Amino acid sequence: MHTLLSKSNSFRNPTFTSLRSSNSFHTRLWNSTPSTSISSNTNISHGSPQDLSNSTSSSGCSGIRHFSHNSSFSVFQNGFKRIFSSGHCLNSVILRNFDGERSGTLKNQIFGTQSRSVCTEPDRESIEYDVVIVGAGPAGLSAAIRLKQLCREKDVDLSVCVVEKGAEVGAHIISGNVFEPRALDELLPQWKQEESPISVPVSSDKFWFLTKNRALSFPCPFDNKGNYVISLSQLVRWMGAKAEELGVEIYPGFAASEILYDANDFVVGIGTNDMGIAKDGSKKENFQRGVELKGRITLLSEGCRGSLSEKIIKKYKLREKEQSQHQTYALGIKEVWEIDEGKHKPGFVLHTMGWPLDRKTYGGSFMYHMNDRQVSIGLVVALNYHNPFLNPYEEFQKLKHHPAIKPMLEGGTVLQYGARTLNEGGFQSIPYPVFPGGAIIGCSAGFLNVPKIKGTHTAMKSGMLAAEAAFNVLHEGLNMETYWDNLKNSWIWKELYEARNYRPAFEYGLVPGLAISAIEHYILKGKFPFTLKHGKPDHEATNVR
Repeated sequence: MHTLLSKSNSFRNPTFTSLRSSNSFHTRLWNSTPSTSISSNTNISHGSPQDLSNSTSSSGCSGIRHFSHNSSFSVFQNGFKRIFSSGHCLNSVILRNFDGERSGTLKNQIFGTQSRSVCTEPDRESIEYDVVIVGAGPAGLSAAIRLKQLCREKDVDLSVCVVEKGAEVGAHIISGNVFEPRALDELLPQWKQEESPISVPVSSDKFWFLTKNRALSFPCPFDNKGNYVISLSQLVRWMGAKAEELGVEIYPGFAASEILYDANDFVVGIGTNDMGIAKDGSKKENFQRGVELKGRITLLSEGCRGSLSEKIIKKYKLREKEQSQHQTYALGIKEVWEIDEGKHKPGFVLHTMGWPLDRKTYGGSFMYHMNDRQVSIGLVVALNYHNPFLNPYEEFQKLKHHPAIKPMLEGGTVLQYGARTLNEGGFQSIPYPVFPGGAIIGCSAGFLNVPKIKGTHTAMKSGMLAAEAAFNVLHEGLNMETYWDNLKNSWIWKELYEARNYRPAFEYGLVPGLAISAIEHYILKGKFPFTLKHGKPDHEATNVR
C-alpha cells in the first residue's frame, strides 16, 4: 500500500549510492564489476572514447568509478547520464555480452560528447541483463534471491536486475500483515537464526460478526497457528538486503512504463519513464529519455492490476488461453496506529464481517497488533457493490467508531494510512502466466487466498517457481512453460483450489455465502463437488436505477 510517511533511506538505491567530496564525485554503479577509474588529470576529449585503466579504489570498494573535477555538475535522476558545466556530456553505456563463455559479462564504454549545459534530446540508453524483474515486492525479491541461489549452486553467473517504482524498497507497502512463513522456510531456511523483522507470533485469533452496536464471536475460520504479525515493508527491506548480498542489482525510484518487444513480438525487457515532461505533455528544457532495461527473461511482479501485466494479459490473450474468468477486485483501506501500552496485545489478530457493510456487499475488517505499540486496522470492500453511493472510506470511519473497536483506538495516534486494490478472483481467475520472453508472478497473476486474506506466501512461492523455470531456460535451454507446470503441481494450486468457492459464494448474499463457506470449509474440507463461477465483472455490478 502507498503511505504518505517518509521511511528510512537505508535501502535507498544501494547500487547507485552517491558520495561527494570536495575534489571528486564517486558513483557506485555496480556491485560486482571490476573497478574502473579516471585519474584526476584525465581530460575528456570531445567525441572520442576514453582509455580506462582497471584499478581498485582507495576505499577498497570494487565497482567504484571516480570522476575528479573542480567544476559544478548535475546528476540526472536515472544515474546514467551526467552533464558537467564544462560542456561535456558523459554517457555511461553499459553493455552485456551474452556471446562469450561466461554469460552476463559486463562491458563498459564511456564516451565524451560535446553538448550544451542541458541535452535536449539525449539518446535512450540501454542496459542488458539475463533477467529483469519489475517490482521489489515479496514475489520479485523471492524470484531474484532464488535465481542467485541457483547460480551459486550450479556455479553459473547470471545477471539479475530488479526495478522498483518506490523511492526505496518497501516505500509502497504500508505496514501490517499476518504472515505465513511457509514459502520463506523454503527460500531462506535459516531466517529464524538471523535478525529478521519476523518476531511477533500470533498470540490469539478472533472472528467477530458485527451489528451496529454489538460484536458476536464466531469460531475462527482462519488457522493462524505458526503465523506472525509483521510489518511487510520491513520484510521486503530485509529481503532486498539479502538479494543484494547475493549480487542482485536493485534500482529503486524507476517506474517501468513500457514493455519492449522485438520484431517477433517477443518481450525483451522494459523501458523506464521519461523525465522532464510538462503538464501538457510537452518536453521541458530538462527533458530526459527513460532507460531501456533489456533481459533475456522478464518477470512482472507489479502487484494487483499492474499496468504492464494487464497489457501483457490482453496482448497475448492469457485469460482466453486457460479460459479463466475475469478478475474480481476489492479495495483495502488501512491505517497504522500507535495505541496506549495498556491496550496493546502483541500478536492479537481480529477479523470481522457484517456492519458497517450491508448484506449485499462483501467485505470485512481486520486488526493486527504488531510490536512497538503499533496496530494495523483496515476495511476491505469488494468492488462489485451494488449501491453507487457507497463510499468505502466513509464505511471505514464508521467501523472505527463501533462500540467494540473504538475503545482500542482511543488515545492513539495515526502513523500511516493508505489504500490498495486486492485480487479476489482466486483459482477461477488465474490467467496463463507465461508469455513469450517471460512470466507474471505474485499478485499480478492473482494468487491471493481470499478466505485466509493472505497472498504474501503464495506470491513468494510463485516467484521462486518462476526463478527456477527462468534459470532452466537460460542455463539448460528448457521452456519457460515449466513455470506453469510446476505451479499446478505446487501447494499454491492445492491451496487456491480448496478455497475456490469462498468468494463466489457471496454472490448470493451474506447469509448464503456464510452457509456455503461453512459447509465447504468445516464439512467437505475444500472438496466441494462443484466450482462456482463469479458473477458480473465489478464495473457491471453497480445498480444505477
